[in-house]
Amino acid sequence: MSDFWIYFNIGLQHVLDIKAYDHVLFLLALTVPYEFKSWKRILILVSLFTLGHTVALFLSVFNILSIKAEVVEFLIPITILITALYNIIILGKSAKKDSTTVTGIITVFFGIIHGLGFSNYFNSILTGKPTDKLAPLFEFALGIEVAQIIVVVAALLLAYVVQTLLKFSKRDWILIISAFIAGVVIPMIMQSEIWVK
Repeated sequence: MSDFWIYFNIGLQHVLDIKAYDHVLFLLALTVPYEFKSWKRILILVSLFTLGHTVALFLSVFNILSIKAEVVEFLIPITILITALYNIIILGKSAKKDSTTVTGIITVFFGIIHGLGFSNYFNSILTGKPTDKLAPLFEFALGIEVAQIIVVVAALLLAYVVQTLLKFSKRDWILIISAFIAGVVIPMIMQSEIWVK
């Protein structure tokens, strides 16, 4: 297997690993307010999240930024909770009314936090000078982007089926999924090692 496919596959598995479902939860929270007709906006947000993720890995590879693992593991579910609660707060408002710029900046910032959560592992599997890690970093980022698009398309398909065939209103769908996500991540926050002194 070529190096490209190795790191591309690591990126895919990073998102699609059922044991590391925090990434999927974030993508679900990010996607739930939208429909297929908003695909350009969703693609931009997902790509901005990947950009933030990649920037965090880049900063880590060059030893520019390093944060304790327990702090990052605490912040990741916080980002998911904020996104889910935001969905509930803006319920009933058009997704077009919120600022794309503000949402984009927040998404990049959340991507950086999620990327820092993977940086220790990423650095441990790569050896050599930081410049030797650049190609694997971008191959990994491409794998992440493809996996995220798979998750987003699956989430949009599920939303379409539930809202069209099962006659759920869009409002109810957003409320149920966002509340479910919040219910999953609150225990993650409460069980964080950051509380242990």
